[in-house]
Amino acid sequence: METEYDQVLRSVAQVNIADQIGESDDVERDGNGVKVSCFTEVFDDVTIQFQIIRLAKQIYVWVGCNSAKFGSLYAAASTRPSNTVSVTSVLGGTSDNTGSGIARRLVLKTGLNIILACNIPKNNPLLEAKAEKVLIRKLIDLGYTMSKPVRAT
Repeated sequence: METEYDQVLRSVAQVNIADQIGESDDVERDGNGVKVSCFTEVFDDVTIQFQIIRLAKQIYVWVGCNSAKFGSLYAAASTRPSNTVSVTSVLGGTSDNTGSGIARRLVLKTGLNIILACNIPKNNPLLEAKAEKVLIRKLIDLGYTMSKPVRAT
């Protein structure tokens, strides 16, 4: 049985390894290859929070505006054989709501399945566009995008 002292030593060793790898402050990794990145942007006095969780074959993204509410949840994936992208609303919202378009474009950009929780006001398309632009820039910086995006037919 592992003692509390052993747990602390293991935790310190993981922190030292993370420091040696040179990870940025906003990215955390666990032993299973899960990577978590959290950051905040401010647009015209509106604070947008982002959380990106990179799993083995998918990415979970949460985008929140002025609060930590979950918002609507969308799942998007490329479908075979035509490489089109299917998006469905899992929780709240409809397929034409804010967030479904972002999820679709993220699949095209990354080539991975996307789970997107979006809490951006529906009546502010400019804010949605800015949030998507920042999100895609961050995904590129983290190396989660493909070099050539998939074209939907």
